[in-house]
Amino acid sequence: MVYSLSGVRFPTVPSPSSLNKSVRASFNADRKIDHLSFFLRNRSSSRKNLASRLAYDSESPSSTVAASGKILVPGSDVDDSSSSKEPSEVLQTVLEDPQASIDASKMGNESEIEGEENYIDPTGGYGEGGEAQDSASSLPVHEDEKVKGLTDLEVEEMISRESEQVRKRTIPPPGNGQRIYEIDPLLRNFSGHLDYRYGQYRKLRDAIDKYEGGLEAFSRGYEKFGFTRSATGITYREWAPGAKWATLIGDFNNWNPNADVMTQNEFGVWEIFLPNNADGSPPIPHGSRVKVRMDTPSGLKDSIPAWIKFAVQAPGEIPYDGIYYDPPEVEKYVFKHPRPKRPKSLRIYEAHVGMSSTEPIINTYANFRDDVLPRIKRLGYNAVQIMAIQEHSYYASFGYHVTNFFAPSSRCGTPDDLKSLIDKAHELGLIVLMDIVHSHASNNTLDGLNMFDGTDSCYFHSGSRGYHWMWDSRLFNYGHWEVIRYLLSNARWWLDQYKFDGFRFDGVTSMMYTHHGLQVGFTGNYNEYFGYATDVDAVVYLMLANDLIHGLFPEAITIGEDVSGMPTFCIPVQDGGVGFDYRLHMAIADKWIELLKKRDEDWRMGDVVHMLTNRRWLEKCVAYAESHDQALVGDKTIAFWLMDKDMYDFMALDRPSTPLIDRGIALHKMIRLITMGLGGEGYLNFMGNEFGHPEWIDFPRFDNRLPDGKVVPGNNNSFDKCRRRFDLGDADYLRYRGMQEFDQGMQHLEEIYGFMTSEHQYISRKNEGDRVIVFERGDLVFVFNFHWNNSYSDYQIGCLKPGKYKIKEDTRVR
Repeated sequence: MVYSLSGVRFPTVPSPSSLNKSVRASFNADRKIDHLSFFLRNRSSSRKNLASRLAYDSESPSSTVAASGKILVPGSDVDDSSSSKEPSEVLQTVLEDPQASIDASKMGNESEIEGEENYIDPTGGYGEGGEAQDSASSLPVHEDEKVKGLTDLEVEEMISRESEQVRKRTIPPPGNGQRIYEIDPLLRNFSGHLDYRYGQYRKLRDAIDKYEGGLEAFSRGYEKFGFTRSATGITYREWAPGAKWATLIGDFNNWNPNADVMTQNEFGVWEIFLPNNADGSPPIPHGSRVKVRMDTPSGLKDSIPAWIKFAVQAPGEIPYDGIYYDPPEVEKYVFKHPRPKRPKSLRIYEAHVGMSSTEPIINTYANFRDDVLPRIKRLGYNAVQIMAIQEHSYYASFGYHVTNFFAPSSRCGTPDDLKSLIDKAHELGLIVLMDIVHSHASNNTLDGLNMFDGTDSCYFHSGSRGYHWMWDSRLFNYGHWEVIRYLLSNARWWLDQYKFDGFRFDGVTSMMYTHHGLQVGFTGNYNEYFGYATDVDAVVYLMLANDLIHGLFPEAITIGEDVSGMPTFCIPVQDGGVGFDYRLHMAIADKWIELLKKRDEDWRMGDVVHMLTNRRWLEKCVAYAESHDQALVGDKTIAFWLMDKDMYDFMALDRPSTPLIDRGIALHKMIRLITMGLGGEGYLNFMGNEFGHPEWIDFPRFDNRLPDGKVVPGNNNSFDKCRRRFDLGDADYLRYRGMQEFDQGMQHLEEIYGFMTSEHQYISRKNEGDRVIVFERGDLVFVFNFHWNNSYSDYQIGCLKPGKYKIKEDTRVR
């Protein structure tokens, strides 16, 4: 069907070159912005605050909306006479059946026009009975059906038995790995490489079954290595094949190196058993500092145990200390809430606990639990992805230079504090993903794994292959038995002991290629993926990790950060794939920055659509408009690219706006909406970007003198720019509030309609002359007008479903 939107105006997005800084216009609920205006004849011009209501009042007669991007929704109860009506009448009337647009299983189309973002909901935000529904409070908290009707105590007992139930699960045996050729016949040209890869995976699975009793037992390395408690005492084991002598030291033995000397077996594992004290108390008190002292080829060194569960930095000291963490049963946190069901659509809020306060401090797990999690829920996200969980001695590494892989960062609290945070998220219906780092490790020799036993080959490749020159970090040897045990056990540890619901695997591109993706441009040629540059050991490790995670925790989610576009990346392992659930679609954010550096006149709609839809069939992606790296000092967020220094002076509603601000707010909304609408099956936002956070992230640091004598200036160890100013997004006197409310509307819209996972996705227009993009996804029609100068009235667009449409979201509002 082709409809003419009579009375509907698709305004322009003003070109930056046409912006006159001397021109000022107020920005409020009644202001009309050409580039964001969308008009529906005979609709109300009233506005509803998005925080309290998602949809427009269906009873109001005339609505004026700034044309930038709009979303329309048809009803299911289509009047047969609609085809005889004028197209303008059809589009101006709301269908009568309110359930058609809410039932995600019936979604069939969606369209979008660049420059304009509107969403039409036939229910007008009303449920049965015509009562208005609050968009934030009406969203259900997902709850496991098995716990309904149980008492709180019974639920706690059920959760406490999860680890026991996981032990009983059987990881399916390897398949034949051939289905990838049915999915993509072009892969047959590289069957030699792919079959070899799968053969190596099968051999490793068979060896683990033979020598370790299977992946399930193999991945419980934390029950064998590190400190393990029994009824009679504590056993400590450590793999350090390069060490010639080892002893356990700490507060418990007054750091006496001769008190508890260890013995070594033929596999390079050192061991000691410490019997309980005479009164039955443990030989190492909870909270004691511990280290292992070794005589190594590099000399005598004290190291934090590799499997340590907690590490802290004493005030005024540089090195960290390992902490024996084993609180009394009455002090251990007990999980009270079951894991939420795995959502069909992923809407991820990426967060860093330490910098999540509005104050210039390192925030705590407890404050994040109480203050930030409810905010994430209110904003409409259904998942929180937490960065910098694994202990890292260098705070400014953003958590990516891990020193202690099994220990949660002590800057933010204790392990039990983190468990409380995750439990609260589950209570709110949020799944919790961990940003896990298995791609590299800190080169810190005092606190981490580097040179652990005095050699550069313990855990890592030796020589240049074991060093990442750009990241200044160490690279794991994924072909070594004990490294595989360590990393697989690490993944299971966080899922089992802390109840994380899945992972975002960092730096996967670096893992999969010996060139680590550095100074390499991936063009999509299959020779780039299946050749000598591929690190087969690393890919096989990722296959094992996905096998383990999905086999023991069927609801767990794995996302891989891969910029290369490796084919089979998100195909199940049994079918011959790497096994991830989602690929993080990194190219989208890069492309937006590339476009923002150009004039509006040079944007091409075909390029935008290709960027957002360029993904492999049956391999799901998580899309995002901008990365957390862009928020760091020295880079720019999308908001800063668009509005620059005007953000500091013209975001208050009680003073005139500028054309740069008007254009920036419009495009900020449009870019995020079209990315979510067309870019993938999931969506991710870094905290604060939802409202265009104006400040960059600058970690506290002192001046740094380089080896050549040059000095890199610091910021006097200030935390002022290492925080998130959520208060700006909440302030009703700032324009940031409207940007936040728009993002909130996007998330709640997806919750209701589930358009990201709809099977129906059809791009009906990418008009270079008009600079218009229209597409359908699910039951929604998205319309964007990216033209820098032209607005359109009575614009005709094609729609799959005939009927009456209603605007559900509009970038000109708020």
